[in-house]
Amino acid sequence: MVIVMKPNATQQQIDNISEYLKKLGLGVHISTGAEYTIIGIIGDKRLLGDTPIELMPGVEKTIPIAEPYKLVTKTFKPEPTVIEVRGHKIGGGSLTVIAGPCAVESEEQTLATAIAVKNAGAHMLRGGAYKPRTSPYSFQGLEEEGLKILAEARDATGLPIVSEVISPATLEISLKYLDIIQIGARNMQNFQLLREAGQARVPVILKRGISATIEEWLNAAEYIMSEGNYQVILCERGIRTFETATRNTLDISAVPVLKEKTHLPVIVDPSHGTGKRDLVIPMSLAAIAAGADGLIVEVHRDPLHALSDGPQSLAPDDFADLMKRVTILHDAMEHVNG
Repeated sequence: MVIVMKPNATQQQIDNISEYLKKLGLGVHISTGAEYTIIGIIGDKRLLGDTPIELMPGVEKTIPIAEPYKLVTKTFKPEPTVIEVRGHKIGGGSLTVIAGPCAVESEEQTLATAIAVKNAGAHMLRGGAYKPRTSPYSFQGLEEEGLKILAEARDATGLPIVSEVISPATLEISLKYLDIIQIGARNMQNFQLLREAGQARVPVILKRGISATIEEWLNAAEYIMSEGNYQVILCERGIRTFETATRNTLDISAVPVLKEKTHLPVIVDPSHGTGKRDLVIPMSLAAIAAGADGLIVEVHRDPLHALSDGPQSLAPDDFADLMKRVTILHDAMEHVNG
């Protein structure tokens, strides 16, 4: 349930309701919009008993929420969430492109790629330091040394940095370096990690699980938000289906579905979604056309010799072409929707 306060409700009235709900043992999350303040009630609503919430001073109305998730819904927060990272805004009509190598391999490789994607117009740098791989014999990443290299690349280019965390222990280390943490598909339902990410108070990119439904994905986001961290970015990266022509099946329809259900920013990963570099640009354009707030793309200066995911990584020149095309498309859509 959410409580919609009147436009002229005072802060004291909002505080009074919040304190009353907390005394009943309920969780309280407050969203302040341009006109209304909304109080989200978390917990067993039976604790309310017959309390006439609608009659309390300052209350406009109450709205029940049927979905199992509460905080991610537009009912709780009608306005789109906009997350600001080092001056760049994610969501709310802005275009965000995060690019870089699948794995941090060396200082030279990472810096060269960072400079290339920055020159092409990327807004943030991605790079894997901890690599959860299907095979235990594949390259597993440089770990904290990789994070240090990413931080050096940020210092050199000014690009905020994004990398994946795979456990509570790696989260604790990564918070010393990263601007945004990423929780990958394999950890989408690692509930301990989700809760600790919610306590970290830094933006989180939450990738869709390999076989997750949209409801399961949104419930995973709810775990993070229920701990007080509302800076969640949803990332569609393809799901496992019977199709073998591509690495995964990139669910572009998830973008408008999510836009109907949630206020959170939505980005798309066409690299993991297809597994083929020739498909990255077409699917990037499709994602932006569907309404995505941005992309996360793998770029490597020498894809043929990449230690991880070379077949789906763009060369710098190809990434520059992608940036030109998605920027034109995004600007055109802003004009049409404008």
